[in-house]
Amino acid sequence: MTRLFNDPSDFPEEARLGLVAAHRDKLMAVPGGVVRSTRSEPGTVAVVIGGGSGHYPTFAGLVGQGLAHGAVMGNLFCSPSAQQVYSVAKAANNGGGVLLTFGNYAGDVLHFGQARERLIAEGIPCEIVTITDDVASAPLAEIDKRRGIAGDLTVFKAAAAAAEAGRTLDGVVAVAREANRLTRSFGVAFDGCTLPGAEDALFHVPAGKMAIGLGIHGEPGVSEADIPTADGLAETLVSRLLEEVPEGIARQGARVAPVLNGLGTVKYEELFVVYRRVDELLRGAGLEIVEPDVGELVTSLDMAGVSLTLFWLDGEMERWWRAPADAPGYRKGSVTPAEAIDPAEVESAARREIPPATEASQALAAGVVAALEALAATVDENAEALGRIDAVAGDGDHGIGMQRGSQACLDAAREALHGGAGAETVLRWAAERWADRAGGTSGAIWGVILTSIGEALGDEQPLAAERLAAGVSAASASVMSFGKAKPGDKTLVDVLVPFAERLSQAVATGEGLVVAWEHASQRAQEAAEATAELLPKVGRARPLAEKSLGTPDAGATSLAMIIRALVPVLKRCA
Repeated sequence: MTRLFNDPSDFPEEARLGLVAAHRDKLMAVPGGVVRSTRSEPGTVAVVIGGGSGHYPTFAGLVGQGLAHGAVMGNLFCSPSAQQVYSVAKAANNGGGVLLTFGNYAGDVLHFGQARERLIAEGIPCEIVTITDDVASAPLAEIDKRRGIAGDLTVFKAAAAAAEAGRTLDGVVAVAREANRLTRSFGVAFDGCTLPGAEDALFHVPAGKMAIGLGIHGEPGVSEADIPTADGLAETLVSRLLEEVPEGIARQGARVAPVLNGLGTVKYEELFVVYRRVDELLRGAGLEIVEPDVGELVTSLDMAGVSLTLFWLDGEMERWWRAPADAPGYRKGSVTPAEAIDPAEVESAARREIPPATEASQALAAGVVAALEALAATVDENAEALGRIDAVAGDGDHGIGMQRGSQACLDAAREALHGGAGAETVLRWAAERWADRAGGTSGAIWGVILTSIGEALGDEQPLAAERLAAGVSAASASVMSFGKAKPGDKTLVDVLVPFAERLSQAVATGEGLVVAWEHASQRAQEAAEATAELLPKVGRARPLAEKSLGTPDAGATSLAMIIRALVPVLKRCA
């Protein structure tokens, strides 16, 4: 278990600052993550990687010459917020555009996508490449739905080497996409990981068994099998990966870079025992091995697990794989030391000032804060139950994430209200802080919801049923657009869509706001309960879909609870 910590909530930030303190020759702390502390060639592409904390040396340990220019660091196993991504990308930008690359998880896709839009709006070219190397998480026909696990390393390495060589943004993107196409990973776990301060692991595997097809965020495997010998495990890993040779690669005589990765508590000697047999099997299959890596490269705190990655090389990919790199957690070859940069040169994002608002909107803003107080109280009361629901097929952190986000959102809303903000500004500040503090998919989604409602309310007018209903409808459309989920996918959308539709219908037919909200709240509760009969089609729960049958979706459940809790607030404000 994770034993050494102070306040568990401070663990990711204290780990980040400690890493920088230990590697000031390579790293500099910036809001949201780290960037290189050495100068890059002006006009070159900046490769910015990222995701949740808890995976060292991925992500921050892979920042340095020949590797990433910056890493965004979310909370433990939670995607970073759009603001964090934007902040790190701005600091890392060398003038040649930015490549954002990360594992294919819904929250990361949302937050990095929002940051990309903001960067482009400011004139900074920016592209995204998601990593989809985990063969256990979806069939080949749905490769775009696969997760990114230890194959992150090969894509980061290739893209960064291409950027270091002076390739344009389009060229670096092409290299990253090809590296991802040529990378496959498969892993197993013997036991789950424990978050700092938690009494138990996120999941357990029965004694004598191993979970097949693990994730790196505390997700259980997709099936279980007896624990084999070290040689038997090597045979399991290699045989599964050799079933799926990338298109265009002739297996006989192919050159391949294997990465045998320990996830936290399977140590180096054990890995070397396994790799001994991996090497024999790959050579016996007619492959030529190029610069293998064995060690802890993409971890999951203290998870007991192993994964094998095969990076199938052509001439260009081998060049990028062999290129020198010098980062805190990964070194290869020899680099020419780069000049240190002054922290004052690093560009940072300044916070916007509070725009003017009418007295009517300031009064409405006070009602918004009251609603957010009710929201936060509801989440606090139900956080444990929401975590249990989420743990059935996910990583069990929904309740904790909602607590972090709702409290941070409330603090920001109070701060904006105290500064004289109107309703829209209060909700914008609340949305940004929720997404920034909570991270993950729910953090991104709640940021979208609050922002959409705020835009409808504005900073000038008092509360009106029509504008509130329009804001909820806009939130519904925006969440589906950003998250790519639709009704029936077993997500929060299964509640948000029918709630928005029922509220708009009721308001359009002349029902008062409170009555309309109450009726729509009943519809939301029914929709949340109905998700128990659905199988998840997107998100982290999708690979374990069958396990979730009979259990409602955690995000849908929390949204229905919150909608119901806002009825008394509306009665006071309407």
